[in-house]
Amino acid sequence: QVQLVESGGGSVQAGDSLRLSCAASGWTLSDYALGWFRQYPGKEREFVAALSWSGSNTDYVYSAKGRFAISRDNTKNTMYLQIHSLKPEDTATYYCAARRALLRSSTFQRSNDYHYWGQGTQVTVSS
Repeated sequence: QVQLVESGGGSVQAGDSLRLSCAASGWTLSDYALGWFRQYPGKEREFVAALSWSGSNTDYVYSAKGRFAISRDNTKNTMYLQIHSLKPEDTATYYCAARRALLRSSTFQRSNDYHYWGQGTQVTVSS
């Protein structure tokens, strides 16, 4: 069974750092383009970061640039979202996502572009 299992969320103070993890089971994550999204209560899921299949290209929402970093470790079949200098407005449920891509360099920003999703992990940042 294809699964993405997230971990690493929690309650932190503003200014702290967190690393969210997303482990794939039943398939090989290295063959996929990856993404992270977040969702605020009552809002639609929004794009945060993307990583191409090749690992050579990344893309970030403007508010995440400089503080967020998406990466993958193919030896662990796991993707990550490192978040520094957390702010209260980063409080949300974070989701990892994956999809096949024809081009190794492509990144994807729309949630509808992704085929596989994690269950979500809550990040709460207090001031």
